[in-house]
Amino acid sequence: MERSAIVPGPEGLKALSHPGRLRMLGLLRSEGPATATTLATRLGLNSGATSYHLRQLEKHGFIVEDTSRGNARDRWWRATHQYTRTDIADATTPEEHDTHGAYIQTVAMIYAEQLQRAVEEMQLIPHAWLDASNLSDWTLQLTPARAKALVEALHDVVEAWPEDDGDPEAAPFKVNVNAFLRPGSVAPQEAEE
Repeated sequence: MERSAIVPGPEGLKALSHPGRLRMLGLLRSEGPATATTLATRLGLNSGATSYHLRQLEKHGFIVEDTSRGNARDRWWRATHQYTRTDIADATTPEEHDTHGAYIQTVAMIYAEQLQRAVEEMQLIPHAWLDASNLSDWTLQLTPARAKALVEALHDVVEAWPEDDGDPEAAPFKVNVNAFLRPGSVAPQEAEE
């Protein structure tokens, strides 16, 4: 899979606002191609519902059928991009703001689930991986422009970081960039017309 991002429009974000779809896309990105049956088993869903959700992901360009695998009975699916990028500043209507908000709520829920599982497994992983793991936070006093520059710099570092493909010690290592205005620190403003 190419190491690139997809920037979905409002309809694509609606498709990703379903937690099951977002989990399926995450598995296809992290574990590679799979069938509806395989994904249904991994996620505790029925294969009919999983097939429907996969078709929705395909419709919006997040996945494609992997024609190099399977047969007439088994359709294999693969992710088309490694990352999804969104920017609420691109939302121009109240409906688009709502759609973006629903997507971000789903992302936050999935991140929380993954972080909780990682914390639960920390006592079970090898020391080298425990040493590489990190749960840190900072609160910086920044202007919006400098905050955006910081986030862009963090993205640049992660996206440019070389992967250890082929190394038998390599494993999927999750990096989340969560940067936001501390809740309650700035008064809300009226929506711009």
